[in-house]
Amino acid sequence: MKFYDCQTAPSPRRVRMFIAEKGLDIPSVEVNLREREHLQAPFLAVNPFATVPVLALDDGTILRSTAGCRAYLESAFPSPPLLGGDAVGKGVVADLVWRIEADAIAPVAECLRNTARGMKDRALTGVENYEQLPQLAERGRRRAERFFPVLERLLGERPFLAGERISAADIDAFVFVEFARWVKIEVPGECTGVRRWHEAMSARPSAGR
Repeated sequence: MKFYDCQTAPSPRRVRMFIAEKGLDIPSVEVNLREREHLQAPFLAVNPFATVPVLALDDGTILRSTAGCRAYLESAFPSPPLLGGDAVGKGVVADLVWRIEADAIAPVAECLRNTARGMKDRALTGVENYEQLPQLAERGRRRAERFFPVLERLLGERPFLAGERISAADIDAFVFVEFARWVKIEVPGECTGVRRWHEAMSARPSAGR
């Protein structure tokens, strides 16, 4: 296998932490998004959608999304389970992952991509150029800020979002909290459960990956 990564991007980190929690050692290729290496012919031959992460399997199959990479790894290396241990658990984790993607990670990306100077005319991923829209940046910021109380409620008193053990939902929520700092959004002081959980997640070896 070969993992196409970018150390500074949130989506590859979601898979990188997943790989680390599985205890796997997969050779990686760094793709320099800042230098727009993902828009050059060699990488486009791997992923015409011009995004990372990408997982290239030994049989020639290429998986070009966070969901695809993690679904394969979960099936190929089921222990420890990170997408749910049984039918109910799989449903719960899938629900949480979807919510975090839609209401947390995507809004931060919307804010960042519509404000960062280095992303001028690159407000959306892919090979096509799209202009930045300040209104979308402000909307993304508001949506991201509003997710912290939601995350607080989802956590409750549990050590992890789906219960007693870590799952992909925790990885994604952790990446959201870290990603939000890029647009100067911090965990509100009143979200004590999120702060407790984030501290515990930060101490895990996978957090440094």
